[in-house]
Amino acid sequence: MSEKIVVPVLGESITEATVAKWLKNAGDAVEADEPIVELETDKVNLEVPSPVTGVLTEINSKDGSVVEVGALLGSVSESGSAESAKKEEIKKIEPTQKEDNIIKLDPSKKEPKIFEEKMEENDQEEPLVLTDEVIKKEAPKTKLEKSEPKINIESQTLSPAVRKIVVENKIDINSVKGSGKDGRVLKGDLISLMGANPQPSERKVKYGQEERIKMTRLRQTIAKRLKQAQENAAILTTFNEVDMTNIMEMRKENQQDFQNRYGIKLGFMSFFAKACVVALKNFPAVNAEIDGEEIIYKNYYNLSFAVGTEKGLVVPVLRNADELSFADIEKNIKDISEKARDGKLTIEDLQGGTFTISNGGVYGSMLSTPILNLPQSGVLGMHNIVERPVVVDGEIKIRPIMYLALSYDHRIIDGKESVSFLKMVKENLEDPRRLFLDI
Repeated sequence: MSEKIVVPVLGESITEATVAKWLKNAGDAVEADEPIVELETDKVNLEVPSPVTGVLTEINSKDGSVVEVGALLGSVSESGSAESAKKEEIKKIEPTQKEDNIIKLDPSKKEPKIFEEKMEENDQEEPLVLTDEVIKKEAPKTKLEKSEPKINIESQTLSPAVRKIVVENKIDINSVKGSGKDGRVLKGDLISLMGANPQPSERKVKYGQEERIKMTRLRQTIAKRLKQAQENAAILTTFNEVDMTNIMEMRKENQQDFQNRYGIKLGFMSFFAKACVVALKNFPAVNAEIDGEEIIYKNYYNLSFAVGTEKGLVVPVLRNADELSFADIEKNIKDISEKARDGKLTIEDLQGGTFTISNGGVYGSMLSTPILNLPQSGVLGMHNIVERPVVVDGEIKIRPIMYLALSYDHRIIDGKESVSFLKMVKENLEDPRRLFLDI
């Protein structure tokens, strides 16, 4: 009896997907609920499990094909087995041919056949090797593979600096003409040599002058949404800076106790989440969206967090952030980020956000202008923390400073509201005690 594998319901407004890759081959044994094929949608990747325990007998949609909801992907047979499914494949295996001077022994024959080959003049006869295992002979190097030069640094008197360059860059010292006394190779000779003969990049060697790769559905969706944001919203960005001294001291003083009690480290994101929630309550327009000729004010606070993955940028949602403690926020952010990087996010994880926080500082960004995550009206950009000279009480002091950027939709948020919002975020971060007083 065979069970069909079909494309499941993918979520709101998603009607089709792309077969990213099959995790099993036809003839493989599978367990019930074991992932067997990965689908790629406009928002997330999801794995389709096997409906029963059995053998994957048929694959109807190959990798890269576009399939609609309910379409047939393949079939799993409950009665079959992996061994029976592979019988035909086994029968089709051709006997191993003779490789060079190596003959694979056939136990069914009493004597091995000796194949005579005509040798060119001056060629030396290689011994005939009889073995039950096929010995792989090293393939000749392609044009792209350069043989490593023989480094003989003992034949010349070289300085330590020259020796280091020769070893690290695998330079054939015998091919270098030295400009020193008695032809001695100097450091300048090697630098000139490397400068005169730059090597092509590894990607150029591996893939050629250009490479063309089809965009994934996720990347296409990201591109489409970002372009829509620029075309449909009046985006403006305001900036401020925050002195992180007090937060860093609070984290240092309470980190061990916090970790011992809750089993997770106290990070910066919980402070920023709390600070943003307080500011959003005071400036509701930043937590609102435009729907046609109406403004929808959200009285709940679902914070979206931009997470960079190998497949692209995703923005999962931390729901009801105003009802969560510092520990709850840290745990949820950790879990959400791991799901994003493992490709385990669901459609529900990405929907319902009211305000976005993007942390480009983890990659070293000093300053940027974040783009809106429609239909939201505001996004806060965090950046790296750098020690800078600032004036404190009339004195110049070195403090850890982070630049903040708030991009907002000017159609719904005025300049006064945006600046005041960011100023309140700054004040609550510079004096984190205010977060516990909700002021």
